[in-house]
Amino acid sequence: MKAAVIYGKGELPQYNDVPNPEPQNENEILVNVKAVAIKHFDKGVASGTHYASSGQRGGGKVIGGDGVCLMANGSRVYAIGVSGMLAEQATIEKGRYVEVPDGVDDATAAALPNAVFGAAMGLKFKANISPGDVVLINGATGFTGRVAVQIARYYGASRIIVTGRNKQSLVDLLDLGADEGVSILLSDDEFLTTIRNLHHATPINIVIDYLWGRTAELIFTAFKGDGGFTNRTRYISIGSMAGDLINLSAACLRSTDIQLTGSGLGSWSREQIAELFSSILPEMFALAAEGKLVVETMQVPITDISSLWNLDIPGGKRLVVTL
Repeated sequence: MKAAVIYGKGELPQYNDVPNPEPQNENEILVNVKAVAIKHFDKGVASGTHYASSGQRGGGKVIGGDGVCLMANGSRVYAIGVSGMLAEQATIEKGRYVEVPDGVDDATAAALPNAVFGAAMGLKFKANISPGDVVLINGATGFTGRVAVQIARYYGASRIIVTGRNKQSLVDLLDLGADEGVSILLSDDEFLTTIRNLHHATPINIVIDYLWGRTAELIFTAFKGDGGFTNRTRYISIGSMAGDLINLSAACLRSTDIQLTGSGLGSWSREQIAELFSSILPEMFALAAEGKLVVETMQVPITDISSLWNLDIPGGKRLVVTL
């Protein structure tokens, strides 16, 4: 069969022939793959830079961790792959898939779940979002951030503040449910003052952070207290697009009622993963089918994988490879 294969660290994936995968036990199912979204996670795993990557490739590794596929009975499902998903066929586990409703196309069904993993799991299980909470989404102008804005609103956020680099995307986010946009291109002093004033005006209950780096340092500083009573804030780290390390003053943690945690692979319990597949993803697919959760994708054929692997997709869209 044909597949997208990476043979060495730093190399581009190649469209080549590989052996067909075979189920290794009674819990695995062979499926035909229809669409796979290319995410920062996939690129990190493929290059060996993500913490979930194995680092060993041997004679080559079929890439892609999840996607939309057809089962033997004709059911169209979103699934996590046991074998690499950027291939004509893959193996999946019996309990690790969700049926895709008719109103959701393959590209949307492939692109949406990864954004739901970070946003919904972070908001629901790490932040314990409640109706009326004020949410700040740091780095909201990308694909996952746009989904996070819509899910936060769906979960009852009363006010959503977004940050990002792209000015037009910040404006677009207002149509998706955001109330206030803040450019990260501001000077440190301007960004710090803006976040501090917004926090004083309507205390921020939850921060969903896709950037980390310098913006996170400034947000923590903006929340720093002076010894008086402070608002309780849950700070959830989901991504690190602006850098993996920060300088964090202990005074920021001691002077305010802030809870810092992360949301990602390894931080969720088995019960939470089970709920993700049994209720959260089906609920989000239903919203997408009703037009209440909107995403944009750019579809490309797997034959062009080498030339499109590092393509910069503008405007908060997700690159989706079709087979």
